[in-house]
Amino acid sequence: MAIEDTTKKQEKKSLKSNIYFKIGTIVTIALLLLIPAAMIKGLIHEREATQQQAISEVSSKWAEEQTISGPFISIPYYRYVKEISPKDSAEKIVQIKDYIHILPSQLKISGSMNPEKRQRGIYEIVVYNSKLDISGTFNNLDIESLDIKPENILFDKAEFVVGINDLRGIEEQVKLSWNNDKISFNPGVSSNDIVSSGINALININPNDSSSYNFNLSLDLKGSQLLYFTPVGKVTDIDLVSDWANPSFNGAFLPDKREVTAKGFTANWNILHLNRNYPQIWTGSRHSISESSFGIDLLLLVDNYQKSYRSIRYAILFITFTFLVFFFIEVFNKVFIHPIQYILVGVSLVVFFTLLLSISEHLNFNFSFIISAVATLLLIAGYVRAILKSGKLALLISGILAVLYAFIFVIIQLQDYALLIGSIGVFVILGLVMYFSRKIDWYSLKLGEKQK
Repeated sequence: MAIEDTTKKQEKKSLKSNIYFKIGTIVTIALLLLIPAAMIKGLIHEREATQQQAISEVSSKWAEEQTISGPFISIPYYRYVKEISPKDSAEKIVQIKDYIHILPSQLKISGSMNPEKRQRGIYEIVVYNSKLDISGTFNNLDIESLDIKPENILFDKAEFVVGINDLRGIEEQVKLSWNNDKISFNPGVSSNDIVSSGINALININPNDSSSYNFNLSLDLKGSQLLYFTPVGKVTDIDLVSDWANPSFNGAFLPDKREVTAKGFTANWNILHLNRNYPQIWTGSRHSISESSFGIDLLLLVDNYQKSYRSIRYAILFITFTFLVFFFIEVFNKVFIHPIQYILVGVSLVVFFTLLLSISEHLNFNFSFIISAVATLLLIAGYVRAILKSGKLALLISGILAVLYAFIFVIIQLQDYALLIGSIGVFVILGLVMYFSRKIDWYSLKLGEKQK
């Protein structure tokens, strides 16, 4: 009986000191820890979706993102097509109502944006009020080029149309100055060929008069985050000013001139009809003007979710490198670290990312990273000191992890060079591992035995 107990103890000790069993255990633990890391990735996406939902809720009550499409003239006309009856093959002529769309020769838009921050729970949303003066000229309607008979064109139904994404954003009554006429706008559009939402005004057009038509209107428009325009003029000139210090100029065209300071920005676009892929006049829905839209995105410098996601992509590096350090401590210092202790340290590394995500929703991301890293380092250092009974080893592990956290922090900040710096860092880590393990005799290694 005593011999059997001794044999069991020897087998247990042999298993405990077996290098392959220990490596297999460590690898298994590291892979299992990737499951909660993946769950935290899902949590980041969920929180980001909640933020977008908060933005949508505020926007739906204020006004959505706005795009000024136009102005342009839409004139209804009748065209006739031949149809053949499938029953008796009889031919008949069918009258179809369609629209001529004419873009202005000159378009000038000048105005200002006044952003405001709104709070929804823990999230901030940017909304704005804008005051825009829109003016321009239709020099030559050039309807003759369409080969449409004048008697089929309903000139008395001609509409001056301004496309606006969300009509709830209109703050004041809009009046159109059309040559010497003052005309009130009506909601909606008669044709969805170009825009599906907007305002229209019935205008007087004399088909026998080739003189130009001048227009002018003022628009007080509110919206959320984005304000875009479409360059419908043969020459489009847009000037915009705001006290918002963090604009993003997006869309099909960047400003020709811009100045961004801590007090706000000014921007000017000057666009020719040759810069876009549609003409000044056409019929029906042959062309789309939305692809040429451009404008301002009022950015909030809140990228904590993106940075948190980028951080957790390095979870496997955190876990692997930390476990490597623990393993080499076992090899070189003749100590045993139980698999449960590996698990607890690994879980603390994963909890770091949860801390980072939750704190960054309330504080600056960089400050949140520092707080989370310091808290995790103190937790691991205290635990290592307790299990290994060595302040020196605790400081060693804390110092190595601090370097790793600093390395990841630098990678997150350097977006353009993240891959380069990350690749170099991993190469250096691999080199250090190879250097410190170069004299280990892996075939005869027993954990708990000092390496010569």
